[in-house]
Amino acid sequence: MTRNSGKATIVRAVIAMGHSLGLEVIAEGVEELSQARQLRTLTCDVIQGYLVSRPLPIHDITELLDNFTPLDTSEDSRFGAL
Repeated sequence: MTRNSGKATIVRAVIAMGHSLGLEVIAEGVEELSQARQLRTLTCDVIQGYLVSRPLPIHDITELLDNFTPLDTSEDSRFGAL
């Protein structure tokens, strides 16, 4: 998506279609900060993928959720709270 304008056009259209139907749009498979930034620019509501967390054993999920802070997708920050 970040390297192919055709894919970015499709993503933009899918996000717009979801919003026009009153849906919350969730992008799956986000692995790079550049993808998260572009999705935020395109008004995607939620992301999930390796950028947020690798798969975890069940006993580690509670700790992740207790300590979770949203990613900061601004250009001057790598990670942190929004």
